[in-house]
Amino acid sequence: MSRPTARVLEIAAGSLVSALAAQQGGADRVELCEALEIGGTTPSYGTLALARERLRIPLFVLIRPRPGDFVYDAHEAEVMLRDIETCVRIGCDGIVAGALDADGDIDEPLCRQLLAAAGLLPVTFHRAFDVVSNPAAALERIAALGFSRLLTSGGRASAEQGSALIAACVEQVQGRLQVMPGGGLDEGNIARVASLTRAREFHASAKVRRTSAMRAPSVVLPGLSTSWSETDAVRVRVLRDALDALDAG
Repeated sequence: MSRPTARVLEIAAGSLVSALAAQQGGADRVELCEALEIGGTTPSYGTLALARERLRIPLFVLIRPRPGDFVYDAHEAEVMLRDIETCVRIGCDGIVAGALDADGDIDEPLCRQLLAAAGLLPVTFHRAFDVVSNPAAALERIAALGFSRLLTSGGRASAEQGSALIAACVEQVQGRLQVMPGGGLDEGNIARVASLTRAREFHASAKVRRTSAMRAPSVVLPGLSTSWSETDAVRVRVLRDALDALDAG
């Protein structure tokens, strides 16, 4: 169970190593995914199963079958539903999902299917919200459909830049769901975003760059990199302490 706190810190973890670092640093919840550098996709079964075995804090799972937009065809929808069924079967604590239509509105039929597949698990509507055509109308649909929370950067590149829209969303929903700022949150701005938005839950990745121990390859393959990002327990702890300081004050 998550530690008792007035403000919740969710960490987007792009691997099992990152998920364990999030737990070590004091996160309240993990959103598990892969490929954070392209906005995140659904994690592999192995990553998911081991995270479920080893995490003591709630585990939410991103359901996103590919990078790109959030308009899904029937094949992609079937993949998403099967992935949610897997999450339910192995005992995950929540789902992170969402879908839009070609006009930038909420894809209500598919969202209803996703929610039904999740059963009693809470479902977060992810940052597909940040590209909807009418945020106020989309927010009403998200709440009416039964999503538990909304992850958003306020339609901007970062939650700090989008804090005005996030605050408007918090005011609009009046507690019907949690509005969770996410996107570019770090120790330098999380307190300011908390103050500006009046949100109670926050989403960050707390990443640092890791460098490979591999000697330089003689052939450089497309997409091959000698560095990557992982969640860092120390950075998570700094964020945790920043939120706790707001409550203490």
